[in-house]
Amino acid sequence: MQLRYSFRLYPNIAQRTALAQAFGCARVVFNDAVRAREDARKAGAAFPTAGELSKKLITRAKQTVERCWLAEVSVVVLQQALRDAEAA
Repeated sequence: MQLRYSFRLYPNIAQRTALAQAFGCARVVFNDAVRAREDARKAGAAFPTAGELSKKLITRAKQTVERCWLAEVSVVVLQQALRDAEAA
């Protein structure tokens, strides 16, 4: 027997902003991961591992001026986006 719980969230303005920021960052990392895998496939190379993608798309990207805003959200959100891209 499986149980299912259903919850409705009513976030306030600050929470909505934080959620939108987290979702946006996750979308960017997900798209970058899919693009990296597609580039590797086109080049005939092996797919990058999750560790390589994490270093490249999260750790190093946070240190660049163009993607420093990735540091404003939890790294868990970004790592889950990588796992989701790998499963896709």
